[in-house]
Amino acid sequence: MAEITGDQRVQSEVLEGLATAVNHRRWFVELAVPYLGDNPIEIGSGLGDYALEWSQLLPRFTATEADPDRLVQLKERLAAQPGIDVRQMLLPHHERGDYSAAVSYNVLEHIDDHVGALRSMRDLVRPGGAVIIIVPAFQFAMSPADVATGHVRRYTKKTLGAAMTDAGLTIEKIHYANALGLIGYFMATKVFRLMPKEGPMVKVYDTLVLPATKAAEQLVRPPFGQSVFAVARVPA
Repeated sequence: MAEITGDQRVQSEVLEGLATAVNHRRWFVELAVPYLGDNPIEIGSGLGDYALEWSQLLPRFTATEADPDRLVQLKERLAAQPGIDVRQMLLPHHERGDYSAAVSYNVLEHIDDHVGALRSMRDLVRPGGAVIIIVPAFQFAMSPADVATGHVRRYTKKTLGAAMTDAGLTIEKIHYANALGLIGYFMATKVFRLMPKEGPMVKVYDTLVLPATKAAEQLVRPPFGQSVFAVARVPA
């Protein structure tokens, strides 16, 4: 049976803190744009930061959230956006849909049955549409911050690719992203046991380090990163 994992208060605090990392968010927004189509659904919209940016580029967008309290906040924040539908959704489930894509950032690592969750995303998307995923990378970086926010695993390209294939998806693209971010995250959360949140370190990294990291990774894909980015297609 599906359930919400992790301390929801801590999760919301982390989401609020990381909302200040504007350059990081815009980079990850851009990664998904070519695959969203005309009517995508986001699984696990959190506080709606990604939804707001993607919805400006699309005629229709559906945002979802599993946690009831955060769902209320999400509905309030997106109420003035006529092109966005907001609904509750907890994976895995047995619903079917006709969305152009399902996009889910930093959600799959919270779900015990991640193959079942990916199958649920597949079933929400029309044939030929995309399932777009970002998850945290490398199990050695699992920290108290991961545990507190409900992470049950971190991924490699191999493990995420295997889960997507087992879910009946055809992988189109998979690579690591934000190489220097992995080093910073490991030092902050594993060595110094800090929580990711708003502060000088996040601002310095987002303003000075991340633009150079993004530019470099657009030229050469790194062999490691803080995240794994993947796009897979729903078979026709």
